[in-house]
Amino acid sequence: MVHALEEKKGEQIVLMDIHEIAVFADYFIFCNGTSNRMIESLVESVSEAAHKLFHLDVKVEGLPDDGWMVVDLGDVVIHLFSPDQREYYRLEQLWDKGKVLLRLQ
Repeated sequence: MVHALEEKKGEQIVLMDIHEIAVFADYFIFCNGTSNRMIESLVESVSEAAHKLFHLDVKVEGLPDDGWMVVDLGDVVIHLFSPDQREYYRLEQLWDKGKVLLRLQ
């Protein structure tokens, strides 16, 4: 999923292992998109990759205009943000007991 985000020029990608502190997922991926259109493109990219590569059912919440969309793949939850919304909600700080496995600027 990180590769799919990188290919679409997602920014500030963070992969976090949360399996020891959450029961609903094992990993979070956080990523910025620079516009509503880009956020939508990132959602489409990871949704297609999840379905094509892993035959996963994809659940998407939010709208690009909200500046925050969530792609739920079961064990992996992907948060796609506008930079402002990511700064406002600071989910990485909320889940700081998780292990950061990867951080791409």
